[in-house]
Amino acid sequence: MKNLLESFFNDFPHYSADDQAAIRAAWNFMTNKKKEICRTCGEDFMEHPLRVARTLATLQLDSDSIVCAFLHGSLEDLELSPDEVKQQFGDSVYRLVEGTSRISGLNLKNKTIAQAESIRKMFFAMVDDIRIILVRLADRLDKMRSLKNFPREQQKTIAQETIDIWAPLANRLGMYSIKDELEDLSLKYLNREVFDQIKTLVSEKKAERASFLDKAEKEIQRAAKDADITVTVHSRAKHFWSIYQKMKRRNKAVDELYDLLAIRILCGTVAECYTLLGLVHTIWKPLDGRFKDYIAMPKPNGYQSLHTSVLCYEGKHLEIQIRTHEMHSIAENGVASHWLYKRGSSKEPVNANNLSVINQLRELSKNRFSDEDFLARIKSDILGDSIYVFTPKGDIKELPAGSTPIDFAYHIHSAIGEKIVGAKADGAIVPLSYTLKNTQVVEVITHPQAHPTWNQYNNVHTAKARQKIRAWLQANDPAGETDKHEQKSDHKSGEQHAHHKGILGQAAPPEREFDSAVLRIRVGDTTNFMIKFALCCKPVPPEPITGYVSRGRGIIIHRKDCTNVNRIPDIGNRTISVEWEKTEEDEKPKRKKTTGQKG
Repeated sequence: MKNLLESFFNDFPHYSADDQAAIRAAWNFMTNKKKEICRTCGEDFMEHPLRVARTLATLQLDSDSIVCAFLHGSLEDLELSPDEVKQQFGDSVYRLVEGTSRISGLNLKNKTIAQAESIRKMFFAMVDDIRIILVRLADRLDKMRSLKNFPREQQKTIAQETIDIWAPLANRLGMYSIKDELEDLSLKYLNREVFDQIKTLVSEKKAERASFLDKAEKEIQRAAKDADITVTVHSRAKHFWSIYQKMKRRNKAVDELYDLLAIRILCGTVAECYTLLGLVHTIWKPLDGRFKDYIAMPKPNGYQSLHTSVLCYEGKHLEIQIRTHEMHSIAENGVASHWLYKRGSSKEPVNANNLSVINQLRELSKNRFSDEDFLARIKSDILGDSIYVFTPKGDIKELPAGSTPIDFAYHIHSAIGEKIVGAKADGAIVPLSYTLKNTQVVEVITHPQAHPTWNQYNNVHTAKARQKIRAWLQANDPAGETDKHEQKSDHKSGEQHAHHKGILGQAAPPEREFDSAVLRIRVGDTTNFMIKFALCCKPVPPEPITGYVSRGRGIIIHRKDCTNVNRIPDIGNRTISVEWEKTEEDEKPKRKKTTGQKG
């Protein structure tokens, strides 16, 4: 057993001498306590904790997390007293161990109201210390890797829990490497037939795929070298779960899918990302509607990358991701990058306090919800699929897919939701029942005399909005009756102010939003970026322009001679070459002006 620990230190040399001493003490303590105990599967009791510790060490979590990995479950299994753990390892470690123990009995078999209290414990533990849930994620990952040792019925139960709760949770924390593996392993035990079909196809096409991707990689590397950009290129087949979801969405068999290949390009700077995007679109034709700019518009979990799909050799689809090395570290490790940052490996870590899932949980912890409402909010609002929309001021907001303007209004503030009478999406009036789409700019129109209605209740998607509307109606309109005439009048009044009111009913800021129908900016061969024009220099065609990538507000366009550009922090790494795109009108031959001649 001692050799196992030494092997751990050899594989993870980043832990200091003090860290190693603390980890070694925990290991010796537990091996002495558990030396007579074996698991039902026959393996030594410390093998599982060691595998959990290895997962956490790969994420470069601190020594307290590793100690917790060794001790998790010990309060129940060994009946250790809190005082004993505190005395041996300190208060910090005890809080982690106690937190993991609180959620160890989580049973989500039917996700019924009966399990609400267990789910509460798990999610509210995250608010206390994010490391608690990271230990449990590592524990769940090892359980899924060892699932073949469990009875068939138990396999399906554990896999269903994983796909319902744990994989979406890893996604919300930005930990995509763990999320992907949890999803693939869940599919293996939930739908073995489909899993084997995908596995067989991927295996059969391995040689063909390797040749195809190798050719594409060399093409990209050649173009990058010509542009004097150093890149690292990785290629892969998509994850099984991702393929399975495509099959369901498109109602196709696995052998009918063609966009199963992906390439990831890593470079040094943000500006190089956009340059490489232009190069890729020069080599291959981009597919309409398949470009996503998560650099200008980062996900709330910190994820940044450029995504595009192109029509490659022999008409095959190829998905390409472009990001910096730092973005890649955050994409793989998510919130765990916080600990990498402490070691100097990342300049911009994901802070748990800034994650939307943490803020949503804090909000939940301040309110008393019924078990039904609590479960609905967890499954829909927090762990469900998300869209990302913007306020008129450019602030990004995460909402569950299927949300309406009413949901958006309540997400901003309940007082706004109660007074909503209309809404605009990307400058156009939309009905309150309208389903919001990714990256739209949403504006709420309010009226002081407005109030919630049962019709609004029927047109919301989020549990929060539904709960707030229902509470108001039960208090003020128990019969379920609404004054339709007043509501119609208020809506009309709201529409009259649509061009002048912002999200709080105040004058909208004098920002010049990108209008694709009027002005288009070209970055390489791509035009569908989130663009804003600087107010300081107010560039207009055909003035020479430059752009820089802001943090969360898209690409900001300045005149090239604007003196404010050089004052922007880190401007050297964020500058991007841009130009005005010529319109059909520009392409028409210009008629020369003539002056009348007196005869």
